[in-house]
Parts: sequence; structure tokens; C-alpha cells
Amino acid sequence: MASVSAASVTFRALSKPSLKSNETSSLKVVSLGWRKNGFPSLRSSRFRVSCAAKPETVDKVCEIVRKQLALPAEAELTPESKFSAIGADSLDTVEIVMALEEEFDISVEEESSQNITTVQEAADLIEKLVQKKPEA
Repeated sequence: MASVSAASVTFRALSKPSLKSNETSSLKVVSLGWRKNGFPSLRSSRFRVSCAAKPETVDKVCEIVRKQLALPAEAELTPESKFSAIGADSLDTVEIVMALEEEFDISVEEESSQNITTVQEAADLIEKLVQKKPEA
């Protein structure tokens, strides 16, 4: 299942109005405004496309991360939790990836493992690798 998330942004005429001065139109993802120089500015903020992993995969990743980092049960761990923010250094991240490989019987390429920074990214990669795994 794929999902897209983004911050809301607004189109607003700044000069040479194509909209009445008090009108705005809300859209997602991009903002387009006319500056005094006459050229539009195009801004995008917080645009992310992700394949949402199954909740049980995310839960299992959280369990493994909690165990590898010896986090207390009351420590908050969400799909958005960054490994660095919860105290993991590069060696801890390698150990987390190794534990995930063992648990899910997958092999994570070194290049892919370097891109894993959050619980959700790890869960999404696991889902992708499990789907590609040939059935025995």
C-alpha cells in the first residue's frame, strides 16, 4: 500500500494578482506566488512518498530496536522515531539491521542499510525485501 503525505501550502497573489487580493486557493505540496520581479517562486516542503509497512511489521521492528538499544518499556517508540534520536550510533544501527535480517530471514544490501534512519524506513524496506523473497 502506498501513501503520500505533505504539508498544506497556499497559492496567493503577491503582485499582478490573478486572484482578488483577498482570495486564496489551498493546495497540497507546492506554493506558487508572484514576486515583485515578476517571476514565480516555487516552494515545496515536507513531501514524502512511502510504502506503508504492515502494522505488525512496524511493531516487530519496534520490538527489535527496543531490545538492541536496551530501551525501557516506557520509552516512546513510533514509526517516525529516528535511530539517532533514540541514542543509536552507527554501530547500533548495523546491529539493528543484522537483528532484522535474522528475524525476517532477509538480506539487506549495505547501500540500503545506510539509508535506514527511522523505524518506518526499516519496516518499509523489510516489507519490500520479504515480497521479493522467493517462496520456498
